[in-house]
Amino acid sequence: MNNYRTVIRFAIFTIGVGSIISILASWSNPNSEDNGWGTYKADEKSTSYSKFDQINVGNVNTLQNAWTFQMNDVKQGESPMSSQCNPIIVDGVMYANSGKQWVYAINAQTGKQIWAFNALDEGEPTAASRGVTYWASGEDKRIIYSAGNYLLAINAKTGKLITTFGNKGRINLNVGVRDDPKKISVTLTTPGSIFKDLIIIGSRLPDFYGAAPGYIRAYNCKTGKLVWTFHTIPHPGEKGYESWPKDAYKYAGGVNCWAGMSIDNKRGMVFLALGSPTFDYYGADRIGANLFGNCVLALDAATGKYKWHFQTVHHDLWDYDLPCPPNLVTIKKDGKDIDAVAQATKHGFIFVLDRVTGVPLFPVEERPVPASNLQGEVAFATQPFPTKPKAFVKQFMTEEDLTNYSPENHEAILKKFRSVRYEGLFTPPDLKGTLSLPATRGGINWGGAAFDPNTNYLYLRGHNLPEIQTIVDANKAFEARNNSTFERGRVTYQKHCATCHGAERKGIPPTFPSLIGLKDRKPEKEMLKKIQNGAGAMPGFKGVLTPAEENAIIAFLYEKQNTGIETPQATKTGANPERFMNTSAYQTWSDPSGNPAMKGPWATLSALNLSTGEYEWQIPIGNDEKLQEKGGPPTGLLARSGPMVTAGGLVFISGAADKKLWAFDKKTGKIVWETALPGVNNANVCSYMVKGKQYVALSVGGTKENPSGSIMTFALPN
Repeated sequence: MNNYRTVIRFAIFTIGVGSIISILASWSNPNSEDNGWGTYKADEKSTSYSKFDQINVGNVNTLQNAWTFQMNDVKQGESPMSSQCNPIIVDGVMYANSGKQWVYAINAQTGKQIWAFNALDEGEPTAASRGVTYWASGEDKRIIYSAGNYLLAINAKTGKLITTFGNKGRINLNVGVRDDPKKISVTLTTPGSIFKDLIIIGSRLPDFYGAAPGYIRAYNCKTGKLVWTFHTIPHPGEKGYESWPKDAYKYAGGVNCWAGMSIDNKRGMVFLALGSPTFDYYGADRIGANLFGNCVLALDAATGKYKWHFQTVHHDLWDYDLPCPPNLVTIKKDGKDIDAVAQATKHGFIFVLDRVTGVPLFPVEERPVPASNLQGEVAFATQPFPTKPKAFVKQFMTEEDLTNYSPENHEAILKKFRSVRYEGLFTPPDLKGTLSLPATRGGINWGGAAFDPNTNYLYLRGHNLPEIQTIVDANKAFEARNNSTFERGRVTYQKHCATCHGAERKGIPPTFPSLIGLKDRKPEKEMLKKIQNGAGAMPGFKGVLTPAEENAIIAFLYEKQNTGIETPQATKTGANPERFMNTSAYQTWSDPSGNPAMKGPWATLSALNLSTGEYEWQIPIGNDEKLQEKGGPPTGLLARSGPMVTAGGLVFISGAADKKLWAFDKKTGKIVWETALPGVNNANVCSYMVKGKQYVALSVGGTKENPSGSIMTFALPN
């Protein structure tokens, strides 16, 4: 006891009363150890790096399932849920949300549930969500997360809604983004980031004509009060206003941060990855560079004031959103440590920027790119090309890259290749069809990159998945054959839904579910809410569709062909604005038999030395056994999740359709461990330490037996 008093007196004398209170708090709480994964993608810098090395290259082959937490929020018999959640661990408790947007608190050592919270009523639509945010001030500890159109705060200890936050515990995200909150749907896919007592959030919006703008907002974590807003489509007098038509701020949409952000607490800066303006493939109503579309944007985190920006694509016509948070890195260059921002992109580049100024650390050249042939469109004359690092995916293909699964299949794709417009990267959308490579799903996707601070290596998954853009004149292509409700619903479906769910409504499960037989599976009211507010990977179409169009699409989906109801044609006050659409986005170009049209590998894992700008290794990742050549390398396979790198010399990353979790030697890319998962996985891996034991964990999608999904953890044997 005397020694204890002596320590206290010494601490008060040397570091002050405030600090000693913190020390005593940590002594009184045995769970206050640093668990190592307290926020989305590990830390505020979005490194996806685990500092623990208990699990390492020498022993990872003994890794085994420590516990599995089975969620239970989807009824048996319903479609399995996909999960994108990256769990966080604070004070020995894991916090995670399910595909149904329930939040769970779980004992991170045992896998036992502590509490569960559901914010949505039965039948309310759910949206893809990648995790939750933790904030604490003294004993006030909160989980802040989104469900539906709301941002909510719940007590981290009890799982109860904190009613003093916002309006009885909720903030309506539809309010405060220019448009009528009753006619839009604003949600979050990636959790917000904490700076002191602020939570900074982006938004998820439909990528379509009439979408709302993607303002960046910061709310007080305690009260829910809005503290600042940044207009990503600038208003008159604001930075970037001149890069748009003068009234664009009144009608243009998109430019939202759906992928996430990173925080430099020391400098008080937030770095955001912004998406493209809408509509993605035609910009006659937004001629200009369109700041801050497709920008790495740096703001003062406390005030939202502009610091700097770097635009990776001018006047985007390819849906080249910045799809993942910037990695905040420190690299050695010319003998000096330089704080930098590394941003990977859908079109396969990595831009390495000075963190303070935004100036590229490797030269970037503005190079001429092809002009547009579409009426009214003015493609930007140049685009930025970094001289280093080189692209981590293919950016050009020739006839030699076409697959040959059969003479008939090869002849079909060869004919298509020769018929479409293709002049390499940044070939604009065209009525004759355009080949796009990289395409809408990467390059990189939302899982992002992982940075190892010990080696300056950046690890990232890339995709080689070409698409054929099928561009149509929307005013001509989507004319109804008659004036029935069903027929107008068919046209509305083809215009807004067929790109993902297919012309035959078969979908691409589990990301884009089948819509066949809805009348036997879902009540009409429930389906209408999903269309309005979004569900799973689908954004909300509230405000994009008129009430008449909503009724019509329900009539089509529920096969009401003989209702006898007619919808009056809208009264035209003038000519319809010119609108072009891409009806085949997000669909990998395939031959008539469904095989990929371009030779593999279709996905790779790369290790990039950021100090030199050179790649250390690149390997195929994922495998389609049916298409793999006998004795040949893995084919690579589409998956949206990203890697995690550890101090133990490992890179962990999961598959998707192949249901695998792998560990690679981070120095060589050699696979050193793998395990099969029970369901499709599309979430980032995390790692944490509790009471001296390191765990690796990830969310796994639902199965027929357990449609809710699960969280699986792995550890070394005792």
